[in-house]
Amino acid sequence: MTRQKRDYYEVLGVARNAGAEEVKKAYRKLALQHHPDRNPDDKAAEEKFKEAAEAYAILSDSEKRAQYDQFGHSLGGRGFQGFQGFEDSFSAFGDIFGDLFEDFFGGSGRRGGRSRARQGSHLETTAEITLEDVLKGIEVPVEIERRELCGECGGSRAEPGSKKISCRDCGGHGEVRVSQGFFTMRRTCPSCRGEGERIEKPCHHCRGEGRVRKIRKINVKIPPGMEHEASLRLTGEGEAGEQGGPRGDLYVHVLIKEHAVFERRGADLSCAVQIPFTLAALGGGISVPTLGGQTDLKIPPGTPGGQVMKIAGEGVPTITRNSRERGDLWVQIDIDVPTKLDKEQRSLLEAFAKLRGEKIQVKKKGFFDRIKESI
Repeated sequence: MTRQKRDYYEVLGVARNAGAEEVKKAYRKLALQHHPDRNPDDKAAEEKFKEAAEAYAILSDSEKRAQYDQFGHSLGGRGFQGFQGFEDSFSAFGDIFGDLFEDFFGGSGRRGGRSRARQGSHLETTAEITLEDVLKGIEVPVEIERRELCGECGGSRAEPGSKKISCRDCGGHGEVRVSQGFFTMRRTCPSCRGEGERIEKPCHHCRGEGRVRKIRKINVKIPPGMEHEASLRLTGEGEAGEQGGPRGDLYVHVLIKEHAVFERRGADLSCAVQIPFTLAALGGGISVPTLGGQTDLKIPPGTPGGQVMKIAGEGVPTITRNSRERGDLWVQIDIDVPTKLDKEQRSLLEAFAKLRGEKIQVKKKGFFDRIKESI
């Protein structure tokens, strides 16, 4: 008895309005799950693999899918004709099975013959700046070691004047056939890495690598408002690529030194200043430090210790694309209370306390206290 075919959308587990990418993703998942090489001697898995391949063959083709949606499995009298074999099903879905081959065997399943140029590696380094540098920005030099194209062979890896010869392992095709179970597939030739050619005489300067290590100094422009441990990307300042590939990038991690006066939180700064207790009581003006120098701050009469006051626009710049605004400076007021008073100062303070009706218990000085004062 012939088994009735299941709905193709049900087979792949997708909705009837699923897009092409969703259909492809669903099929790829099933193909990996039920692949015969992952399920040896499992007839059920093999049938599910075939069923998924058939469903994908129809739903991945816009014309066949439209016919299937209208006529079902008959496709208007042109039902699914089936594959000649599993290798035929692979060639039909070359785009997706190239990814499957790579998952199974660690190499590329796509035909191509010649290897593609490879981008050079990305590099990382650090640059240390001060909080003052954050205010206006700065250009700092960094030193890196990177691989650059060999000056002797220009990156070809071959000794100047020598020739490249056809790869013996792949016959110059850049790929070899690999049998895995009942599949026969093509893989990039490991000997020539898909180039189809081999170097007859490697370059003596780079030993056939095409690149050499060099120390380079690069000036890095750090914009105002840079955050601690934030990174800058310098495109094309990484290592040279292989086979004519583009350079990698250089990532510069910016470190900001701790400041002796200020603490930073985003674009705002904070600091603490001490004022005499008389100024706190009477009020007045003081000068406070800023990253750019000094600025005046008005102290209202009766300012308590620990009071925090804002000076607008004396922080650091905000590192936004369309703004040059600066944060604020927050100043904490600490009261400087004298620890030693002479006789006149003590007398005046006692009189002041008496005027305010404050009772102060004055400790009588003993013999040893008078000795300490005389030292």
